[in-house]
Amino acid sequence: MPDDFAQRARELMEAGRFIDSRGWVPATSGNFSARLADGRIAITVSGRHKGRLTQADIMLVDAEGRSLDGQTPSAETRLHTALYQRYPEVGAVLHPHSPSSTLLSRLRTEAVVLENYELLKALKGIKTHASRVTIPIFANDQDIPRLASLVDEWMDRHGDVHAYIIASHGFYTWGDNVAEALRQVEALEFMFDIESRLHGAYTA
Repeated sequence: MPDDFAQRARELMEAGRFIDSRGWVPATSGNFSARLADGRIAITVSGRHKGRLTQADIMLVDAEGRSLDGQTPSAETRLHTALYQRYPEVGAVLHPHSPSSTLLSRLRTEAVVLENYELLKALKGIKTHASRVTIPIFANDQDIPRLASLVDEWMDRHGDVHAYIIASHGFYTWGDNVAEALRQVEALEFMFDIESRLHGAYTA
């Protein structure tokens, strides 16, 4: 194993325990990954409970998402590798199936716009609450390469984003390392929760 695999695996395991403690990865949902120094990717094995991850539940894939150790990675591995290919600085991708992002995607269809939240400053590169952040929503699709292409095409047209939501599914966010990605998970879920309550109240 690469020298940094064990450290990245520990970080993903700790992130899994935290995210699970908040109820954001029920059953065996969600998937997490971290890029190693040599370009290979440590990613959760398919079907594992994210609150009880061990190092054996973290496997290696290459930059194209092909298994390097005979285990089966998450079915959504292509969504991770697409982000690593697009953003050379990204070191981790986290995908929880959080209740608020799922609910919000059933209340809205195209995007969530986050404005004037203090917690926007938890997102990379944002320095003031007086910011406007768009989080696109994509229809769920079992054809993962097609979904990854749709996400890429949206970013080509509209510019970079901090996250995206898959409708009735959950959200993806990423960072330079696991800690940064986890900070964004926590901040985004807070804002998604408030938005889902506001939107539900206004449409009741």
